[in-house]
Amino acid sequence: MKRLRFLILIPLLVFLVGCGAATPTDSRNTALLAEWTGPYGGVPAFDKMDLSTLTSSLEAGMEMNLAEVDEIANNPDPATFENTIVAMERTGRPLNRAFAYYGIWRNNMSTPESRDIATELAPKISAFNSKITQNEALFARIKAVYEGDEMKTLRPDQQRLVLLTYEGFARNGATLENDAKKRYAEINERLAEIHTNFSNNVLADEENYVLYLNEKQLSGLSEAFIKSMATAATEREHEGEYAVTNTRSSMDPFLTFSTERNVREKVWRTYYNRGDNGDEHDNNTIIAEILKLRHERIKLLGYDNYAQWRLENRMAKTPEHALELMEAVWPAALARVEEEVADMQTIADKEGAGITIEPWDYRFYAEKVRKSKYDLDSDEVKEYLQLDKLREAMFMVAGELFNFTFAPVPEESVPIFHPDVRVWEVTDDKTGEHLGLWYLDPFARTGKRSGAWATAYRGYETFDGLQTVLASNNSNFIKGEPGEPVLVSWSDAETLLHEFGHALHYLSLRVAYPTLTSGVRDYTEFQSQLLERWLLTDRVINNYLVHYQTGEPIPAELVAKIKKASTFNQGFATTEYLASALMDMEYHTMDPTGLDPDAFERAQLKRLNMPDEIVMRHRTPHFGHIFSGEGYSAGYYGYMWADVLTADAAEAFDEAPGGFYDDALAEKLVEHLFAAGNSVDPADAYRAFRGRNARIEALMRDRGFPVPVN
Repeated sequence: MKRLRFLILIPLLVFLVGCGAATPTDSRNTALLAEWTGPYGGVPAFDKMDLSTLTSSLEAGMEMNLAEVDEIANNPDPATFENTIVAMERTGRPLNRAFAYYGIWRNNMSTPESRDIATELAPKISAFNSKITQNEALFARIKAVYEGDEMKTLRPDQQRLVLLTYEGFARNGATLENDAKKRYAEINERLAEIHTNFSNNVLADEENYVLYLNEKQLSGLSEAFIKSMATAATEREHEGEYAVTNTRSSMDPFLTFSTERNVREKVWRTYYNRGDNGDEHDNNTIIAEILKLRHERIKLLGYDNYAQWRLENRMAKTPEHALELMEAVWPAALARVEEEVADMQTIADKEGAGITIEPWDYRFYAEKVRKSKYDLDSDEVKEYLQLDKLREAMFMVAGELFNFTFAPVPEESVPIFHPDVRVWEVTDDKTGEHLGLWYLDPFARTGKRSGAWATAYRGYETFDGLQTVLASNNSNFIKGEPGEPVLVSWSDAETLLHEFGHALHYLSLRVAYPTLTSGVRDYTEFQSQLLERWLLTDRVINNYLVHYQTGEPIPAELVAKIKKASTFNQGFATTEYLASALMDMEYHTMDPTGLDPDAFERAQLKRLNMPDEIVMRHRTPHFGHIFSGEGYSAGYYGYMWADVLTADAAEAFDEAPGGFYDDALAEKLVEHLFAAGNSVDPADAYRAFRGRNARIEALMRDRGFPVPVN
């Protein structure tokens, strides 16, 4: 990870997954719960989505799922792997299909109506999950399998399935009794509600705080970016103006190139104040309540703090281990920031700017330093980074490493939820076997959450017959004029490959059971971070990085500049990320009684000696990774943990005879790090690939930081 990457998003799933035999009886609910039909093993009926049926469909699906679970729990026969654990893997599929549609409304096609529905549904979904995890008869059967003699006779992947199932219940309140169990469920319901409120508030600020400019305020910006701003303004009924939307994909290039310093400050403040504007969408009160409830809940389970509970089954194991890694890198990052700011201030002084570098100046003057030190112009590089060509490069890499072939699906043969979405069929190049579909939703629009993410509408499994994959990548590139190529930054190109790495992970999984497709959070980013490294391989450079007008390959001297500048601005990238990761750990190892999030954020950043010129990548009031749900809470460090693995694995490819296209190493990569999923402990999987544990020295070398001496 040379900079922070984006969230991998799995659709909101029930605690149990599988294929229930029950069918809905209410005709109003059938569309969202029905079996997926048509080609490719069945596909979502995105063309039949009806928001008015969402609530009734999910409620009906939850009732069906609970009936399936009760049947397993009340089975009079002794508990076995087959009649308990495998039976659970078969439950809940109609409901999961409905959740796939729900994910689209939450993330890709959000509206005020869908957000209201999500707020209403959140506590109901939480209560539903609690009915499963607190089903005493069901947990007794799971425990019987976990502790029984049959466990010794199972395959290793089946033993891991039992372990993950048991821990999933035991770590989520199944062992509690009476009032404690009731309170645990109440806390979960309230958390589900306010997690949803948090994300709704951030999205509302992203939609509502749009800055409209006139022609006199566009100096320094590229023609392509200006056109995209005009398009964004027109879409919002501001014809003749230019919109800076309140998302990273708009904010970042504006702060990098705009010469209008006062406007840069306004854009910067608007973006970093999301969720912190003292209005109806302010998140500070919600944050305090979230942390208080999380702390109360883990106390019921007997833990000292939330992070201790969260990391117990992660690679880091303890908050102390995670902090040890971050604190080893933090001083080097701060020292590099000091150097970067000095370089920027020197340029500003030479220009007679009469300023002291502020946060809204960092990107702007960093770009000037880049040009001065490395003669590297980001806009020049961008001319060789066409979105369509990068997609073709990704397909080539997938073919070389995974033997995957991507072929466009004929229009209208597969339903889509928006005209921007395109679909490809993925097959095995050697056997011709159909592996799944890949959906791409690349462009920003109103109602779409910001950032980039990957998701799977359907995962791979074989225990009840082959089920193929439906994977999806989602981005927020600014759509240009019709017929013109979409040009992206080098950073965006890396992110594109990163998220594609998640999709390749879904498509390459070869596990029997649905539960084994889930990832360990501080490991699951590793595979996708590693895939970014192929952007600078000769096969990509020579064949896909071509000028958008002339078609000429990117010049060798420009490539050399890019490689030479690969560690440029690492102080900024590492510090803004680590500040967020360290704050995440601070929030989840403290007693949150009486917490004022704004004051706490300021105090802790001062204690950490956070540079004045940089802000956390995700300030607390819009830190969706940790407050819009619990996937990354006390786990944001995981990006850096995964990057230790990434840097170490990249060195393995550097050392291989065939480099990044070495057949033998690629085979080991796919077998141990992609296909195995969660059927193997991540630490064991990495050792099988590398022959040893990963070493932090590789990370320090990768970022151009001093390597610690042991």
